[in-house]
Amino acid sequence: MNPYVEVIMRSIIAFTSLFVAARILGKQTVSRMTIFDFIAVVTLGSVTANLAFAMEIETRFIFIVFTIFVFLIYLSAFISLKSEKARKLVAGDPTVVIENGKILEHNMKKMRYTLDYLNQQLRQKDIFSIDEVQYALVENNGLLSVKKKEQHLNVTRKDLNIYKSEIKLPVELIMDGEILKDNLTENNISLVWLHEELKLRKLTVGEVVYALLTSSNKLYIDTHDDDLQFPLDVE
Repeated sequence: MNPYVEVIMRSIIAFTSLFVAARILGKQTVSRMTIFDFIAVVTLGSVTANLAFAMEIETRFIFIVFTIFVFLIYLSAFISLKSEKARKLVAGDPTVVIENGKILEHNMKKMRYTLDYLNQQLRQKDIFSIDEVQYALVENNGLLSVKKKEQHLNVTRKDLNIYKSEIKLPVELIMDGEILKDNLTENNISLVWLHEELKLRKLTVGEVVYALLTSSNKLYIDTHDDDLQFPLDVE
């Protein structure tokens, strides 16, 4: 067989084998990664390792394999983007493991997902008792999504009829002794007001390292002279 054809065939077989292996091993094997993230990490890492250490393999063959894997990963992602059926084939669907407070053992067995691992993932969400859970499903990246029962949900401001106006982002006013005039203009902050605030504190712009208008409309100012008797950052 032509060596180039053999390399191409072996690359496709290796890619397919990894895909099947990831499917068989289950979602917890690739936790925090999608199947194709897992394949990309394993294959590209192996190929580049061979490029560095496998002196008996010609460099051009390794580059061909690398290119093929990159192309296959890109092609799979592109097809998944265009086709819902392909997306389900490649990534799969989330798997329900708790429904209406009942553990679905059959679904867990199909993906080799144990009760110990379920409890571990629930504890990571600050849930220490399964009876608090209404629904739980394992996402395509192996992470657990949970909906608590109504009686175990955290109380929100809306539940208590406590409403607060929209919180705005802090605005930087001075940095390293320079007034950030663009920030003042964009946020309708008066330059005169800023100078008056500095005057009230007996400061000049040059003495200020950092000035910030906080979300609660309070002015935070840090100066070059922090007036600390025992500063912790002295070397």
